[in-house]
Amino acid sequence: MPKRTNRLAGEQSPYLLQHATNPVDWYPWGEAAFERARSESKPLFISIGYAACHWCHVMERESFEDPETAALLNGAFVCVKVDREERPDVDRVYMDVAMMMTGRGGWPLTVIASPDGTPFFAATYIPRESRFGSPGLKELVPKIVELYRDSPREIDRITGQVRDALRSPTAPPPGEPDEGLLALARDELRSQFDERNAGFGEAPKFPSPHQLMFLLRWWKRTGDRASLNMTVRTLDAMGRGGIHDHLEGGFHRYSTDDRWHLPHFEKMLYDQALIALASAETFQATGEERFAALARTTLRYVVTRLGAPDGGFFCSEDADSEGGEGRFYLWSLDEVRDVLGEEADILVRAHGLTDEGNAVDEATGKPTGANVLGAGESLDSLARSLDLTTDEAATRLEHARVRLLEVREQRARPPLDDKVLTDWNGLIIASLAFTARATGEPDFAEEAERAASFILSTMRSGDRLLHRYRNGDAGVRGNLDDYAFLVWGLMELHAATQRPALLDVALELTASMLEHFSDPSGGFHFTPDDGEKLVARPKEIYDGALPSGNSVAVMNLARLARLTGRPELEEVAIRAARSATGAVRLHPSGYGYLLCGIDHLIGPTAEVVIAGRRDGEDTRAFTEALNGSFLPRTCVLVKEGDDVLRIAPWARELRTDDGRATAAVCRAGACGLPVTEPGVMMNALTNVGDSTEG
Repeated sequence: MPKRTNRLAGEQSPYLLQHATNPVDWYPWGEAAFERARSESKPLFISIGYAACHWCHVMERESFEDPETAALLNGAFVCVKVDREERPDVDRVYMDVAMMMTGRGGWPLTVIASPDGTPFFAATYIPRESRFGSPGLKELVPKIVELYRDSPREIDRITGQVRDALRSPTAPPPGEPDEGLLALARDELRSQFDERNAGFGEAPKFPSPHQLMFLLRWWKRTGDRASLNMTVRTLDAMGRGGIHDHLEGGFHRYSTDDRWHLPHFEKMLYDQALIALASAETFQATGEERFAALARTTLRYVVTRLGAPDGGFFCSEDADSEGGEGRFYLWSLDEVRDVLGEEADILVRAHGLTDEGNAVDEATGKPTGANVLGAGESLDSLARSLDLTTDEAATRLEHARVRLLEVREQRARPPLDDKVLTDWNGLIIASLAFTARATGEPDFAEEAERAASFILSTMRSGDRLLHRYRNGDAGVRGNLDDYAFLVWGLMELHAATQRPALLDVALELTASMLEHFSDPSGGFHFTPDDGEKLVARPKEIYDGALPSGNSVAVMNLARLARLTGRPELEEVAIRAARSATGAVRLHPSGYGYLLCGIDHLIGPTAEVVIAGRRDGEDTRAFTEALNGSFLPRTCVLVKEGDDVLRIAPWARELRTDDGRATAAVCRAGACGLPVTEPGVMMNALTNVGDSTEG
């Protein structure tokens, strides 16, 4: 007999569809829920999460699938379920409230609000039963019902304070974004660096690729080897740890411990994009092949597992499979030995597997009998003990991994969240295109072009963007991140292919962003001026798991200004950076990608214009020399005839030399003499205000 469904059954979001058979009488976010709350004078129970979220699944199993708890919720509230990825605008508003009320954020996010949507209670995961001094839903719901019924003035007081705080946030005064601000961030990151395990802070450990990208730029600017070392050590530790899928590539969301060992197992598209991008930049900076390999394997996982058949990339793979977290990825030692036989020893030692299991229960800390493939003995140590060369040991270990992967493929894969989001696709387009340039992998550029073509043909109407696509349905009005991240992707794709049309579209989308998202005080709102009216209009500057749309917009505008010779774009970027500087000074390491943009604004920058056929060997010699160097404040434009002059009229004067490609290095609006040798061009770029050589 088919299960009874609630109002979520007709939604597109995989997360909402996961809850469509709950006995909770869920509404999707929308006017119908608000109307019922008003007509019945009931508060709203707003539950926000996402499909790959482990603790969201836990709360569903404990409470939302439990008939008794569901009846309690249905009687007390109008219940609303929100996919934070589909409606990031709603999530931003209520996450701000949770941080204000509790000092904590995360998912699942639980908000109880008056019928107009103004919150008066916020929490994250709530157990069904009270435990360890924390009230469960069964205890909490009656208390909230009593408060709402008997103390309307108290509810009005709380909601009034929340409205005032959201609509008139206290912002530190603006300031001048200067090199001293960058130095503050570097010093804060240095103080947070974990000397034993790498990364920043204590458990849990989150990948922070944009912080690593900032440290690379600080090293490039100052020659500070410690900044480069923090980046290298962190990527190495992540690559060796259990947060990295050693069999298939890709990274899990974060590590529950401080050793990068035991992760929460969801694999998010945006993590893959940013980690691959930071790895490719580190390869450019160091020339160390292991970082190129890390970028390649991460992106190959994305292409293989998250690629959508009709174009674009899906959101994530779940943390849970077959009813438990990480079951797809975990192994008992007996399983490994059964699969690998005599070859098990090298894999067991290389990845630190044990009889009792190296995966511990998060609550008790006791071994579970299961193992995650993490960091064990070094390859050099294994080779010596087995009397092998390092290459021979690496080959044997790789054969063992391939065999283990073949067996793992017979397991039920974690569920796939098959939404396509414009903003996250912008990130992966940027990562694929940049990695294609940095590592010489043309297939990645082709994948980036395919995704860009899909997004621009499916998620764009005129100069406006939509946010979400699934099953042939494109919907949800685009937010700031959609514009900023997609423009970033198009600019990186232009850098990889030098197709002028990509810059045309980037400029069109940027103009739309300026028109609909600008804040007169500087920077950008998250929602457009003609978007849904929420309790507040969010504006995000902080760089969390993803860089903020404001941070990416600052960098985009700075680069576009240089590429196109439009100083008015740089002025907008400077105004946005100034408006954020007061907040940055309070906690500079929390604004890693914004600091990358400020680094670009401070300069000095360089623009390289190359005149020649895009597919010519002599033109490629110039671009390959540039792609092989870490030049974060250098923009490149290839001019074939006069085809880019409508975008960049400043490049008018450069011509080929008797048909040979020529290049000129330009600074502060003045271009040097044209050259025909890549080495001469690179010499002109070795000191663009940097203390390292390109």
